[in-house]
Amino acid sequence: MLKQLILHLKSCRGRKVRVVREHYVRERVPCFSALCQADCDNDGKVLPGDLTHYVVPDVGVVVDYLEILEFRELQGIVFTQTACQAVQHSKGRRQYNRLRNLLKDPRHDCVLFANEFQEYSYCPREKGESQEKWQTRCVYSAAVWYHNHLAGMMDIVMITEDQDAVAQFSSLSSGVYVVSVQDYLSNFWMELHAAHELYNSISQALEEKESEGTEKEYTEHLPSEILEAGIKSGRYIQGVLNVNKHRAQQEALITTQASSNKNTGTFTAALRDVLVYGGKNRNRAVHGDVVVVELLPKSEWRGKVTSLTERQGDEKTGEDEKSKPMPTGYVVGILQRNWRDYVVTFPPREATQSQSRNSQRILAIPWDPRIPKIRISTQQADALQDHRVVVRIDSWESTSLYPNGHSVRVLGRAGELETEIQTILIENFIHVPPFSEAQLKEMPVNSPEKPWKVHPSQVASRRDLRGTHLVFSIDPRGCEDVDDTLSVRTLDGGKLLELGVHIADVTHFVPEGSLTDLEARSRATTYYLADRRYDMLPAVLSADLCSLLGGVDRYAMSVLWELDAHTLEVTKVWYGRTLIRSSYQLHYELAQALLNREDTEVPELAPLSPEEKDAKLAELTQALEMLTHVARHLRAQRDRGGALELEGVEVRAQLDAEKNITALVPRQPLEVHETVAECMIYANHWVARKIQKTFPHQALLRHHPPPRQEFFSQLVDSAKARGFTINTSSNKALADSLDRAVDPEDPLVNRMLRMMATQAMSQALYFSTGAQSQEQYYHYGLALDHYTHFTSPIRRYADMIVHRLLTAAVDLDKGLSPAVALATNKELEETTQHINNKNRAAQRAQKLSIELFQCLYFKERDPQTDPSCVADAAIYAIRDNGVLVFVPQYGVKGPVYLKNRDGEVVTVGQDGRCEWKTGSVKRYSEHISTTCSSGTSTFTLFDHITVRISVQPSRCHADSLNLEIISNKPHKSAESQQPHSQGRSQLVQEVVRQAEEASQQAQERASRGPRLSKEEREFCQSKTPNLYSLLEEIRELALMDVGAAANVFNMNIYAHLNNNHCT
Repeated sequence: MLKQLILHLKSCRGRKVRVVREHYVRERVPCFSALCQADCDNDGKVLPGDLTHYVVPDVGVVVDYLEILEFRELQGIVFTQTACQAVQHSKGRRQYNRLRNLLKDPRHDCVLFANEFQEYSYCPREKGESQEKWQTRCVYSAAVWYHNHLAGMMDIVMITEDQDAVAQFSSLSSGVYVVSVQDYLSNFWMELHAAHELYNSISQALEEKESEGTEKEYTEHLPSEILEAGIKSGRYIQGVLNVNKHRAQQEALITTQASSNKNTGTFTAALRDVLVYGGKNRNRAVHGDVVVVELLPKSEWRGKVTSLTERQGDEKTGEDEKSKPMPTGYVVGILQRNWRDYVVTFPPREATQSQSRNSQRILAIPWDPRIPKIRISTQQADALQDHRVVVRIDSWESTSLYPNGHSVRVLGRAGELETEIQTILIENFIHVPPFSEAQLKEMPVNSPEKPWKVHPSQVASRRDLRGTHLVFSIDPRGCEDVDDTLSVRTLDGGKLLELGVHIADVTHFVPEGSLTDLEARSRATTYYLADRRYDMLPAVLSADLCSLLGGVDRYAMSVLWELDAHTLEVTKVWYGRTLIRSSYQLHYELAQALLNREDTEVPELAPLSPEEKDAKLAELTQALEMLTHVARHLRAQRDRGGALELEGVEVRAQLDAEKNITALVPRQPLEVHETVAECMIYANHWVARKIQKTFPHQALLRHHPPPRQEFFSQLVDSAKARGFTINTSSNKALADSLDRAVDPEDPLVNRMLRMMATQAMSQALYFSTGAQSQEQYYHYGLALDHYTHFTSPIRRYADMIVHRLLTAAVDLDKGLSPAVALATNKELEETTQHINNKNRAAQRAQKLSIELFQCLYFKERDPQTDPSCVADAAIYAIRDNGVLVFVPQYGVKGPVYLKNRDGEVVTVGQDGRCEWKTGSVKRYSEHISTTCSSGTSTFTLFDHITVRISVQPSRCHADSLNLEIISNKPHKSAESQQPHSQGRSQLVQEVVRQAEEASQQAQERASRGPRLSKEEREFCQSKTPNLYSLLEEIRELALMDVGAAANVFNMNIYAHLNNNHCT
């Protein structure tokens, strides 16, 4: 049926516009209820029929209280088309997408009802009726329609904040109840305290918003039409606001579309970054917002400050060049708000801003220094002092100096370990609740009463390698979740070698679109922190059925190459699903001992007779030697292509009898690490070639673009100061230059140069092949034209996607159609962006957790008397008022001031000891000098100095380490003569000891309460990582988050690869 819809809208200039549209209504519109008796076309999510009622929220509730409707406990929610359109128009694209994602998520019992297209629920707007009244009437009409459509089998509750609507509609229709949100929560969800607290917080924020003043503090933003026209004409510049975390009050950069391509390696525009100086020029923009700026006249351009600030230590290269005047502008509009959850700290009572009868208005201080203070209205100001609280920004009007927001939940008292860990997770958008009961029901059962067995149909459909191949794994000691195994054997009388890489077949157990798959996609990765991990998959998969343990049958995805025994050229490659049984579960040290022909014990051979043991041992050793021979050839191939060796971390986790981590101890790199790494890289490379060839426009690959040359400036200049020449024209030239830049008297010089090279690297990213040209496929660090991630599906969702693509490619080779439709290029590109974002979040969270534990270690020590607080440091960068140093003993980077705020400078006595005197400081390209009445002291790049380490406490932000120079000579204590990682081992061991004491006390308290069931213990998120999981995390850092890799960890790329088996 055709009806005429008349809309009265306002133009951008405030003029009223009358719009007439044709509106089609029909009788059959899906209701998406399991109780439907009218045969509606209910494709997709369906509301269950066993609920006590369905909930239909009013427009105002959806617009203002959507956060409450996101609670999974609230089931049977019917969002009307009217409410969704109101969100789109009043809240913008971000909030509208949030609502759309909620409707798509099968984990939430909510559906969308197109009430304005249903003939009997459609309500034409009456003459003189306000939009708000019409919208409320539309929603009520939809609620009545639902009750009638379901023949009265389900009560309908409409929730609204409009008290007139409650009075008008509450008694009109039997079975349809109209109540306020507060009454609904009080009557139906009395125990859902978090929802009640959130409701109160949002209500207070809305009340305060109505009482805002009228005096303008900022200029109004320009309308979107003017912004878009200005961007097209070139007058305005669009970009993302990035606030300088070291100078948050003054400096922010607008990263333009061109300069943001550091991750893609391309650069197309002349203008790169625009400086926005001061808060007024930001004009209410918050870090991360997409903004539009207008340039100031060149006479008003400024340069970035190059002096040291607190917490500085991991800056990008090219800083000196940017100290010159650069394009400077001011924000004229905001295209997209990227507000998120923020953790804030409530100030002491005397700092509260204002107080009313019911609440106090507090300027809460965000944990992230780049975020402005947020005004919160609360009745719990006194109780929440010195607590970390999660808040959300609601608005920032031009009449307010600060944004307005509301509190969501309280994390705990600032400074407590669990509070700080949760703060790190929230600040990095990491949400990892325990796996739900519905997700765990999808898992296969494997218990002593009902052990899991290989299904006969899988035996028939898979290539069975159990009786033909010697399969073994090589992992860190104590590894439980084994996701890769290897095999190698001779064929055709020794003319051929067969190399095999066998990876856990996770996707067999996790069907695409299942609840477990959706949760894995949401997490995208397993998150590793200093003291715990949060798994991407339930433990029954990650640590059991998908773990390729020794002596048990397991499903695998395999790649088998036939190689010429002399040239090692590939003659044939096979991909497919297999059935394997690993014969040996080796750890790295054992495998290396076998390669070295040392007398060692293999646990699997212990029960055998001496003759059988010798034969089996000889067979295993021969396989390891063949594997090493092949890996050396593969590495040599990549070296010739320009593969890089970068700086990373070298640690090993030490576990107790219960698999709890007790320390990180030094671990020497072994050749077997490189052997395993090369095999995994080889598998990733060949799988990438296969899926890209089969699906040229919808394959998931991973590329590492060449870095921008200006990012190498610090590396080149620093090397030049030491007499070395670094050629950065290609990866091959860079690798050769770094190999030659060796100071025989100081091995740390080459190590620091490699750290600078790491810091200059662009980020390796996932992408869809349909979104990039083939020239963009190249992996700069590994020197490969095609690369992906295939070898760790237990902990990376990208690998699961690649497994599905490979399975589909193999099916097509057999003439079969893929079992599930593949994602389009657009869908896959969206997924890769989500995974890239989650990976960055995971790396940031791990880096912050390491820094947290570093501070916890030093916080309990007196820096004046404890020798562990004194360490050797090497200068790697010069700044206006000091230097940046690297402390190899603890893997710490940070600033060392040579001039303080009182105008005093560091002077050096005859014995090398440093003291502060009035004087001046002068910076040069390769050194910095301080001058005072007693003479001049000079500090040069790569000089070794002695520093004292202490903790700089912060009530509202994260604590940080403070480095103070005490001597211009190297630290020569006996402790510093130990390997550099020993200090980190001591650090973590001590912090873990303290955590264990706290844990023991908690266990004693818990022993007096109810105990967890076996199922709860088995499937809950793990808080203590096992050895394998900790080392697995290391591998991404070299090429995925170079800042974190350079700042936190200290070893070459092979340590990443051998722990993680890929890059």
